Amino acid sequence: MDTSADKDWTQLVDHAFGHFVEPSLIEPTIVQDYPVELSPFARTTDDEALTERFEYFAAGMELGNAYSEINDPDEQQRRFDEQSEHVEGVRGDPDYVEALSYGMPPTGGLGLGIDRLVMLLSGRETIRDVILFPSLRPENR
Repeated sequence: MDTSADKDWTQLVDHAFGHFVEPSLIEPTIVQDYPVELSPFARTTDDEALTERFEYFAAGMELGNAYSEINDPDEQQRRFDEQSEHVEGVRGDPDYVEALSYGMPPTGGLGLGIDRLVMLLSGRETIRDVILFPSLRPENR
C-alpha cells in the first residue's frame, strides 16, 4: 500500500481501511463509531473521539452510510474550523451554521447506493454494468 499521497492521519486511516479492511467484508457487515475526524457532520458518542456513524458493507464494497447529524451550531462551527485545517479540508458553510442556530430537531441521514446494491444482487463487478452510460458502451451492444 502506497501511503505517499496520504497527507494526514485522517487520510491514512481512510486509505488503510479501504485497502486492508473493506475488501475482506464479504458477509453483510456494519462498521460503527467512526473517528470524529472522518465524520465532520456526525454527532459524537459518549466517547468524544467517536461519532454516531455507521457504514454497511457486503461483497467487499460499501453499500451505504448513515449518521446522526449535529444540531448544535457552535459544535458544527468548531468541526468546520477543525476540518478546514486539514490539507483538503472544507472551509465550512456559514449559512448552514446560521440555520442551525435558529433551531433544528435531532436528525439523521441514511444513504444507500442503489447502483451498488444492484451490482451485488446481479453479481456484476463494475458500476458500468448496472448503470446506463450510452456514450461509454461499445456500439455493437
